[in-house]
Amino acid sequence: MRKKIVAGNWKMNMDYTSGLSLFSEVLNMVKDEVTGTQEVVVCAPFIHLQSLSQLAAQQSRVTIGAQNCHQAESGAYTGEISAAMLRSVGVSYVILGHSERRQYFGETDALLAEKVNVALKNNLKPIFCIGETLDERNSGKYFDVIKRQLGDGIFHLSDADFSKLVIAYEPVWAIGTGLTATPEQAQEVHAFIRKELAAKYGEAIANDTTILYGGSCNPKNAADLFSQADIDGGLIGGASLKSRDFTDIIKAFN
Repeated sequence: MRKKIVAGNWKMNMDYTSGLSLFSEVLNMVKDEVTGTQEVVVCAPFIHLQSLSQLAAQQSRVTIGAQNCHQAESGAYTGEISAAMLRSVGVSYVILGHSERRQYFGETDALLAEKVNVALKNNLKPIFCIGETLDERNSGKYFDVIKRQLGDGIFHLSDADFSKLVIAYEPVWAIGTGLTATPEQAQEVHAFIRKELAAKYGEAIANDTTILYGGSCNPKNAADLFSQADIDGGLIGGASLKSRDFTDIIKAFN
């Protein structure tokens, strides 16, 4: 049975003190209110990761993720963070291929394939993001975009390595815009993704792969989204910056 996950992506928000305060609130709320088996992941800026990992050790329900890593093991890459560095401070997950990294930093599927490889080599679980822009959706090309991103980004992996991945479908047109895919729109793409996984890796691996929805998920729509057959949780942006909202989204699985 595939894992249910709710992952928060703080993006470039929260100074050190504010981050510790928010995370402590989330830990306490999850401990007191969350009764299901869903896993909670908090993907924070680099400055928070070691401290959050230490706090998370007190609460086994919450694990820590990073928002990016470099494709090289080490070297003269000023300002970058390696997968080994992340692992050394207790990070378990890393977001790769977020639409903001693709758009603002020009990250290609070929580059992301390298990042996936180095993350897996260092025992990090990639949360691999895919999704279409508004133009690609309106032109009816979104299935082609999804298929290309899967094929070029992660379909080079062995069965064993692929089984360690989490996929996040994030329609770019629904990130930070207030727009949200309807549960039916999201389910349509999630089902397509799972069909593509089955064609490449077989039904067993496809049915065991966690696929998250990312795109203006909030406490009001989380339960409807998560009730869809192929949606296994969410990659939560803005709502993860409010402990009450984030916890209520997590509780949509209770």
